[in-house]
Amino acid sequence: MEIVLHDDAAAFAAAAGPLLEADPLRHTMALTALDGMHRGGEPSAVLLTVHEAGEVTGAALRSPGRPTLVSAVPPRLAPAVERVLAEADPAAGGASGPVAEADAFGAARAARTGCRAEPVMRMRLFALDVLTPPCAVPGRVRRAEAADVPLLGTWRRAFGTEAGHEELTTAEAEEQVVRAMRLGAGELLWEVDGAPVAQACAKPVIARASRIGPVYTPPEHRGHGYAAAVTAAASQWALEAGAQRVVLFTDLANPTTNRLYPRIGYRPVHDAVELRFTS
Repeated sequence: MEIVLHDDAAAFAAAAGPLLEADPLRHTMALTALDGMHRGGEPSAVLLTVHEAGEVTGAALRSPGRPTLVSAVPPRLAPAVERVLAEADPAAGGASGPVAEADAFGAARAARTGCRAEPVMRMRLFALDVLTPPCAVPGRVRRAEAADVPLLGTWRRAFGTEAGHEELTTAEAEEQVVRAMRLGAGELLWEVDGAPVAQACAKPVIARASRIGPVYTPPEHRGHGYAAAVTAAASQWALEAGAQRVVLFTDLANPTTNRLYPRIGYRPVHDAVELRFTS
């Protein structure tokens, strides 16, 4: 077994891409992050592949300020990968992925260092079956434009705060929106009487799949079905953009979203977890 650290996103994409694209639902977070690094020029904190008998059998990557994405680290490889990542990327404070992979990586860190791997968020991945848009929701959808970037940046910050993510500055949030638009994401707004009341983003289609998120409705506009309507619109956008599979994550602690998405045609795929390492 050989573990390789990469300095270049293009080289990492060439090595890890086939492994990740073979299961675009399981590796949706890794594929999106890699696309941002490879096509969007976003920075990477670490890029790693595992090679066995001439094949790439594992991969991990991390963006600055985010947990290490370990969906492509099989549990049997977790101890070896964790040791290399701990030295190569000491700033990493957590891991995220499907439960089996994330828990194995967290257990490897805990066994080696004595730290605790604490769940920050437990999530469920849903995939679209038959899209069923909600009926009788007032308003209409439109594609976001450059003039909407300040509003979307404000909503990105609010979404991150509610989700417990690392806080973004105004400039960082707006750059995140601009970058998504530049990469071809479907940034959609739901409007009522010409005023935006909710938003959803459909990530660019990668390996014939697109992920919806973030979806955000300001508190004063909740309870009217706007999130369901704009999510359905973003899902339709993704299908029309060429996605054969459309997915999204929910926070298992949020019963509202876990009831909402099945009503518009989404079905559970697997559970995932984000872990934080604490001493």
